Amino acid sequence: MSVELSDRDRARHGGEEGPAAAMSMRILVAMAEVYGAERLLDVSSAHIDGCLYHGDSGLDFAERLVAGGGRVAVPTTLNVGALDLLHPENFRGSPQRAERARRLMSAYEAMGCQPSWTCAPYQAGHRPGLGEQVAWAESNAIVFANSVLGARTNRYGDFIDICAALTGRAPACGLHLDENRRGERVYRLSGLSPRLLASAVLAPVLGYHVGADCGREVPVIVGLPAATDEDFLKALGAAASSSGSVALFHAVGVTPEAPTLEAALHGEAPTAELELTADDLRATADRLSTVPDGEIAAVALGSPHFSLAEFERLVPLVERHAPAARVEFVVCTHRLVLAAIEARGWAELLREAGVRLVVDTCVVVTPILRTVRGALMTSSGKFAHYTQSNTGLEVVYGSLEECVRSAAAGRVWRDPELWGSG
Repeated sequence: MSVELSDRDRARHGGEEGPAAAMSMRILVAMAEVYGAERLLDVSSAHIDGCLYHGDSGLDFAERLVAGGGRVAVPTTLNVGALDLLHPENFRGSPQRAERARRLMSAYEAMGCQPSWTCAPYQAGHRPGLGEQVAWAESNAIVFANSVLGARTNRYGDFIDICAALTGRAPACGLHLDENRRGERVYRLSGLSPRLLASAVLAPVLGYHVGADCGREVPVIVGLPAATDEDFLKALGAAASSSGSVALFHAVGVTPEAPTLEAALHGEAPTAELELTADDLRATADRLSTVPDGEIAAVALGSPHFSLAEFERLVPLVERHAPAARVEFVVCTHRLVLAAIEARGWAELLREAGVRLVVDTCVVVTPILRTVRGALMTSSGKFAHYTQSNTGLEVVYGSLEECVRSAAAGRVWRDPELWGSG
């Protein structure tokens, strides 16, 4: 065995802690060898993507772990599943698929995972600290943990994520290590108006542009305001990890490992420096739409899941511009936020206006939308990237206000000054 193991690793590998721990260790050792890692390291928490039903292989694997006595060794949260467990009527798939999805979600709960059911665990109380080693899955959660929190995780996918959770161990490689966290490719924002820099509409577009351009390099963004908020960074990272393989970005003066450009680059020269203008980003925004502006059939928001602050911006817009009856309007969020907006009376207001609130899942990973043809409008770069392939609908990208006013009109409304240069 070429990977250095601790005494407890060997005990687990040999079956002393049960079949599930043994299988998990065998998988982790095999993956460490693939990655070229010489050892395993301790992780303090995990976030699991394998609880989303894609087929029977994932269900078989999870139920085998349960049968083998699998219990998580570290605090572990769960990504979205395929069902809204609070509102099961939202699911539009077959009864057989719903039954298997529910079994899969139950299996992960049986292993001691916290039933958080959100792609934004960092906004639901799961917030590892700067430098903390974790094993997270779900692309936007990974990039947020690395970039915004300064925790350390590789891109863990289905099966590997739960193996790390059951053992509290992960291969010591990739973004777990200092040398691989150095910023490489620099993007300088140039000539953007103060309004655009402060607007949430910029975040997915900037992320999408950077993700598509940077390849495997770690991007460094220069020019964002110091007061840039977490929802902006959340949307930026989600889009960057959708258009590319970004698992870590640095924003100078904003994210914790980039107080200065020199710090982000670890004192080395960048591989390239590029200037991004309003025209460059407007062109990227246009690429997020698959059809010209016109009639829309649906609006979908909340990928990653909508935060309380995002609802605070949404509610007054819907009060002024209620969706037309012919336009389906869906917002995905997690249970803690739903409870908070219900306590404030916002959930009732939104529902009365025709907005459907979905928890535990997401409209692009499971059949929830009633709309079967036409164009869906969204303010999410991740939704824009996946809508056409996952739902069959065309997609139009816009700001939150543009989405709400378009839903009221039944066709795309644009703010003509939003992308102006400064």
